[in-house]
Amino acid sequence: MKKIKYYYNTNTLRYEKLETPLRVTLLRILGFIAASIVTAVIIVSVAFKYLDSPKEKIMRQQLEASEENYELLTEKIAKLQQQMTDLEKRDNDVYRTIFEATPIPDSAREKEMENLKERILVERMKPNDLSISIANTINKLSARLAFQKNSFDEIAGFIKNKELLLAATPAIQPVSNKDLNRIASGFGYRIDPVYKTVKKHEGLDFSAPQGTPIYATANGVVKVAGNLGNGYGNHVVIGHGYGYETLYGHMVRVKVRNGQSVKRGEIIGWVGSTGKSTGPHLHYEVHKNGNPIDPVYFFYNDLTPEQFDRILKMAASGNQSFD
Repeated sequence: MKKIKYYYNTNTLRYEKLETPLRVTLLRILGFIAASIVTAVIIVSVAFKYLDSPKEKIMRQQLEASEENYELLTEKIAKLQQQMTDLEKRDNDVYRTIFEATPIPDSAREKEMENLKERILVERMKPNDLSISIANTINKLSARLAFQKNSFDEIAGFIKNKELLLAATPAIQPVSNKDLNRIASGFGYRIDPVYKTVKKHEGLDFSAPQGTPIYATANGVVKVAGNLGNGYGNHVVIGHGYGYETLYGHMVRVKVRNGQSVKRGEIIGWVGSTGKSTGPHLHYEVHKNGNPIDPVYFFYNDLTPEQFDRILKMAASGNQSFD
């Protein structure tokens, strides 16, 4: 039941019923509604400023996770870039230096200044752009890795060519000479045994009993095998490639034939005294690009430094040649 209120009217000296005018009632209602709205606005503003909605909480968690992942990826990319830089430096300063190849210019690779600009650009990016930035960085690293792989493939070719060059370079003595006493005459001007005049001797003479095996000093292909009437008697000429040729003269018998491939250390004939010769011996020459060079400098594969020094002194003596 609605409670009725009374008030004492001093004019009439009676208690009369209290009636609130409609206008006042409406004003009170409007005032209450306005206060409620203002209070609600204040509460919502404070809530939006200091409290997260469930959706915002999820988005904030996703953003934090993305930032952590980005930091991890950035660290990994930095390590990869450092490793890539080390590989490129090793490629230029070590591998290509060893194989006498031209270093790759920096312009062919990604320069450090471009990397720096890229990092500054990434730092200014918004979180939703980070994935695109990371993808671009990884693509650039992949391109650099592919470029470096091609470089290493090229170096592998250098290694293969270097192995072929080493195999084609004369590197052993053509006859067994363990006691180092078989060099009878060296390279240079020597006394001709027949004409007794000073004449240039374009090889080394190894004194050895007839029938002593003669070995190819490097891999190659036989270009001459026989007696051409040029004073070398039965002789062999081997083309090794890379400008190298070797000649083995005055054999008693030739084992190989023209066009045959031979390996270093393979027997190609036996010591004799055919052609212009005064006794059983091997005349051995080394040519580079058609020019005779001292064979003594190509005995590095089967001699110690002390033995090599001893052979140098023996080959330098100005004695008479055997042919």
